[in-house]
Amino acid sequence: MRRRFGLCVLTITLCLALAACGGGATGAEQLALDIRGEYLAMEGCTAQLTVTADYGQRVYEYGLDLEYRREGESVLTVTSPDAVAGVTARLKDGSGYLEYDGVWVETGPLDESGMSPMEAVPVLLRYATEGFIAECAMEETGEGQVLRVICRDPEAKAGEGQECSLWFDPDSHALLRGELSQDGFTVIQCVFSGFATME
Repeated sequence: MRRRFGLCVLTITLCLALAACGGGATGAEQLALDIRGEYLAMEGCTAQLTVTADYGQRVYEYGLDLEYRREGESVLTVTSPDAVAGVTARLKDGSGYLEYDGVWVETGPLDESGMSPMEAVPVLLRYATEGFIAECAMEETGEGQVLRVICRDPEAKAGEGQECSLWFDPDSHALLRGELSQDGFTVIQCVFSGFATME
């Protein structure tokens, strides 16, 4: 029964996404829907990533190892800068804490806006599976073509409120990059490598 309910939710979500892309998915739109279906079905993923957080007056950059699980605990381990390498963020059920060398500090409920470096990956993956697809197109980069998907509130115009841009490899469907912006200003950027899904 639970599996049937899950398939029903998946079908409804894909239909809504299809409507967001204009009702007749072809090319980039169909690829975006295929990727969304795969990400909805995955148990989790692993990757290495660089996170850049820009708060106007200050810019921070972190290297992270990621082990994300849709259900259960997700783990982000800092790999750079060296001064904080080894610090681990553990996220579960909307709350999290930081841990280092066996000592941990509670960080309280996670902010739903996703404007924290440690919260960025779950927010990006939530947009990938649930966000309203406002735009999707193939984009040329130095490494070849990638699929770019932009998610935002269906009532908002480009550059208004929170917006998420996601770049995917068109062949492997791996997440390559994600950006969270607020009112047109990019606050968090994540660049992924070695992205692999868990099934």
